[in-house]
Amino acid sequence: QVQLVESGGGLVQAGDSLRLSCAASGRTISTYAMGWFRQAPGKDREFVAAISWTGSTYYADSVKGRFTISRDTAKNTVYLQMNSLKPEDTAVYYCHLGYSRDDPWGQGTQVTVSS
Repeated sequence: QVQLVESGGGLVQAGDSLRLSCAASGRTISTYAMGWFRQAPGKDREFVAAISWTGSTYYADSVKGRFTISRDTAKNTVYLQMNSLKPEDTAVYYCHLGYSRDDPWGQGTQVTVSS
């Protein structure tokens, strides 16, 4: 059984940084694409960043240059380093493994950025 557990969210001020972690169990992340998505109140869940099984990275335009996705295969963990946070980054952030919406999701971690 696959389990994804996010951590690292919190309340910060605009301009601050946070690092989210997603610890995976049940599958080896180096053989899958891993992604971060977010959902703000009243909005659809949206793509934030992804890292392919080869290590290639992809970002939404809204976070490019500010966020960095990485992975530690020894720890089976994916990270999202978020710098220069803005109030519009406020959302629940979800970790995702695979390529389909039916693939496993984490439970989410709240990120709140105050102005």
